[in-house]
Amino acid sequence: MRIFSKVPKINFMAQRKTALVLSLALSLIALTLLFTRGLNFGIDFKGGVLVEVAYPQSVQLDDVRGALGKGGFQEPVVQYFGGTTDVLIRLLPQTGSDTDSKAAAAKISDRVLQALNQQASGVQLRRIEFVGPQVGKELSEDGVIALVAAFTGIFFYVMFRFEWKFSAGSIAALTHDAIMTLGFLSLIQEEFDLTTLAGVLAMLGYSNNETIVIFDRVRENLINLRKQQVLDIINLSINQTLLRSIITHFTVLMVLSCLFFFGGKSVHSFSVAMMVGVIVATYSSIYISSGTTVLLNIKREDLVPPEDHAKTAGKSKDGAVV
Repeated sequence: MRIFSKVPKINFMAQRKTALVLSLALSLIALTLLFTRGLNFGIDFKGGVLVEVAYPQSVQLDDVRGALGKGGFQEPVVQYFGGTTDVLIRLLPQTGSDTDSKAAAAKISDRVLQALNQQASGVQLRRIEFVGPQVGKELSEDGVIALVAAFTGIFFYVMFRFEWKFSAGSIAALTHDAIMTLGFLSLIQEEFDLTTLAGVLAMLGYSNNETIVIFDRVRENLINLRKQQVLDIINLSINQTLLRSIITHFTVLMVLSCLFFFGGKSVHSFSVAMMVGVIVATYSSIYISSGTTVLLNIKREDLVPPEDHAKTAGKSKDGAVV
């Protein structure tokens, strides 16, 4: 026995104008956050030093911050890395200090160990990583190039695969998803590093996949159901893919939840970006992409040449001319 065999009959397009206005307002808020608060860039983009140390016994992070403050380090980012004895310390470039070489980073690590051992003896250095300001600048530029390249490639692929109005709807949804995800990361000040950027790019691919699934069904129904209105066909197409989308989103969110709670700090920002992106993509694939194609006045003739449309319309189901 098939469960949920009947296609729902939800009139999604009835709220398309309200949804587009709401999305525009939220996007403006997200852009305001990005321009005012900005993203909390990590050392991948800002440059700096990352030091991992191991304590002989459990330690409180406030005590570590206090020891580093006494040692002259301004605003260190301190967190556990695995257990309560392993501590990860991120030090952004300090004003008036030399942090532009690996040798300088080694000196900083010595200062860190000295400061920490004054509070608790037996602290050991596990690893040290250095990212110069120039490298961070190049990574920022490469990140922007990656986003632009992704958008451009998706636009031309959808235009080739479907039609330019569908392509415009797809890009509108992706732009919306990127702005909303980055705005949320700015709001909560989640650290934005290369892992987070990878999460944003992966989210864009996931969002585009959902949009393509709906567009493929819209195209099929536009060609086959010639007596129905475009809005009815779009509603039908969304409802036909709704159960599939619910199952997909639910399973993806389960995996991301496991990464968020049990994956550790190394994939924390990735899981946050993906979770927000999946939720936003669920909405945008229905209202933003489809709503944009409706605003652009998508028609059946955009997919079926006038000659073929006339020939097909003049035939009965058995192929005889009527």
